[in-house]
Amino acid sequence: MFTGIGKNSPVPSDRSSPVPSTSRRPLVFAACLALLAGSLVAASPATARAEAPGQAKPGHETFAVIGDVPYGADQVARFPGWIDQINADPQVGFVFHVGDIKNGSTRCDDAYYRMIRTQFERFADPLVYTPGDNEWTDCHRANNGGYDPLERLAFDRSVFFDRPGTTLGAPARVSVPDAAYPENVQLRRAGVSFATLHVVGSNNDLAPWTGLGQTAATPAQVAEERGRMAASIALLRQTFAQATQRHDRAVVVLQQADMFDPTYTPAPTDISAFRPLVQALAEETNRFRGDVYLVNGDSHIYNSDRPLAPGSVWLERYGVTSPAPALERITVDGSDNNKDWLKVTVNRPGAASTLGWTRVPYSG
Repeated sequence: MFTGIGKNSPVPSDRSSPVPSTSRRPLVFAACLALLAGSLVAASPATARAEAPGQAKPGHETFAVIGDVPYGADQVARFPGWIDQINADPQVGFVFHVGDIKNGSTRCDDAYYRMIRTQFERFADPLVYTPGDNEWTDCHRANNGGYDPLERLAFDRSVFFDRPGTTLGAPARVSVPDAAYPENVQLRRAGVSFATLHVVGSNNDLAPWTGLGQTAATPAQVAEERGRMAASIALLRQTFAQATQRHDRAVVVLQQADMFDPTYTPAPTDISAFRPLVQALAEETNRFRGDVYLVNGDSHIYNSDRPLAPGSVWLERYGVTSPAPALERITVDGSDNNKDWLKVTVNRPGAASTLGWTRVPYSG
């Protein structure tokens, strides 16, 4: 459950998502409703809602997604205005930042993180942030200050996750299943389950810390990655299990790493850490009787695709034996291409797809 105080009021019932996406399952959802009606002949509307809480909520739910921002001094200066623009949209009820609060060639100093935390608190709605590689895994680079990445990870957690289970911005409660990973959270709105996974670029921090003279991942690095990936996969599976039990319409997974970056051909060592997660995501998508969305940043260029559809090169790269065509992936704009934010609407039951979205240009 996601509870708290935000700025927005209910969206008028005649509004619809400006850019609807495609989906495979409107007929499945309708069939499920028909089956429910047939098996609960005497059930009241209240009883039906108890079977699937949140799905009868009137109107839309709308949220914003940003990532890979702010990058560099110019974007740092403009970031408060961009936050103000999102705050000014009365439809937006909550916000996600999918990681990378700085670019990969600037310093990872304490003061910068605290400044970003101050800006995050200016959001008028609940903000859920998941870390990216630029704020910890890549801080070994000389131009980042030559930091120990694991020390920077601990510092990032101390700055942004000092209130586990409470969002940044407008305070709201979210679920943190594993206290060791307070950045991995669950929430639920309008019959949709959300999960943020701490999965980052740089091969989920298995890339060598060359700035510290390393040519291969250190034992501490490997142990940290394995533990964090195991926690992410556990959260993923738990989210799908709960969504199935509640008869949710969709599952939305958000993370920083682009595991399906279409802008280059990765070497196996570039993506090896993601293999167990992609396999788990394919399995859960194929079991779930609803829509599944993966939202990420990292590669900086807006993209919408189905990376595990039949014939995809990613099936072989990740050892996925059963395609998962229902998985729809969205990459948000970022870095130098960060000229807009993603406005996502949870449509009413019966719509062609659970989510619809549009890119909203920044006004300044």
